[in-house]
Amino acid sequence: MRARVMAVGLVGALVCGISVAGEQSAHLNPMIDLLSAKKGMFGLGLPTQPRGGGPGGNRGGGRAGGAAGTGAAQTPPATPAPAPAPVPVRTPAELAQDAIAHQEADWFFTAAMERTPDVGEPMITAFQEAMAAAGPVGGAPRRLLAPINSKAPNITRPGEAAPSDYINILSRQLNVGISSISFVEVDTAEELRMGIAALRFASKGGTRSEHVGNAPKYWGLSEAEYRRKADVWPLNPEGEIVVWAIIESHEGLANIREIAQVPGLSVIAAGAGTLGGVFSTTNAEGRRVRDDAAWEAAIQKIADACREFNKACAYPVNENDIEARYKQGFTVGILQAFNDAAFRAVAKGRAIAGR
Repeated sequence: MRARVMAVGLVGALVCGISVAGEQSAHLNPMIDLLSAKKGMFGLGLPTQPRGGGPGGNRGGGRAGGAAGTGAAQTPPATPAPAPAPVPVRTPAELAQDAIAHQEADWFFTAAMERTPDVGEPMITAFQEAMAAAGPVGGAPRRLLAPINSKAPNITRPGEAAPSDYINILSRQLNVGISSISFVEVDTAEELRMGIAALRFASKGGTRSEHVGNAPKYWGLSEAEYRRKADVWPLNPEGEIVVWAIIESHEGLANIREIAQVPGLSVIAAGAGTLGGVFSTTNAEGRRVRDDAAWEAAIQKIADACREFNKACAYPVNENDIEARYKQGFTVGILQAFNDAAFRAVAKGRAIAGR
């Protein structure tokens, strides 16, 4: 009897241990568990204020007809078109609730701090403050409800920020709670290594500023917990920061195999829009014409590198091409909008991925 009790107790302990271990293995950043499981994943654009509209004067203004008092028949003025209805301004709290309502998204994409961090930082901060008030973490196991993937500027291009300024820009992004960085226009492996180092504290061998801003609050952690987790995965198995490299230049394509092997890189993305310009020329009529065959070959070269080096491959999809690109190996779907078409595309992608 005693042996049976001990055996039951041992089994119970093992079961509990598995459960606890399973929960501990789950990350705050939901992208990481999906990447580990090789599952397709899909992100939406970060909800922001709607563009255009708003209060304004009559857009069809101006005086109609000839000079007054000539005795000539006057053409009656056209009825002015009604002013467009003001676009309602949404508060940060409403935008946060918009994100929370769309938990089918595995992350939310923004380019707000890529080239104009002074403009984008207040917007992201307001959103994160609203998320913190609503509760930034939820579910079981606990996850960030609105993890943000943010574009970061190129580090080595002439005319771009100096390395010291670049490190500051990245630190500012991390300090507003960014949990995934997309390095744009990645041309070389060395550039990517420099960027990854800028995401890591000196204690982890990096160059990131020791100041963390309000990032711990935005992750629902103490400062000590944040410092432990705010590192690049999978370089640090406990890390929560996911690194992407966007390939969108001839140089990046030439160096794709070396870039793909940089430690700490998780996702390689095809910068399809920029590559479209790279593979375009001006014809005799002055119009820009894309070489579709060369453009598609570049995209497939990126997919080949993803397969060769076992990296997740991303593409800026829409609901019309998401299935075809998924079959080509682009299992990470980037939706750069927050609207009905993007919602449908995410739902379609999840169905294709069996999620």
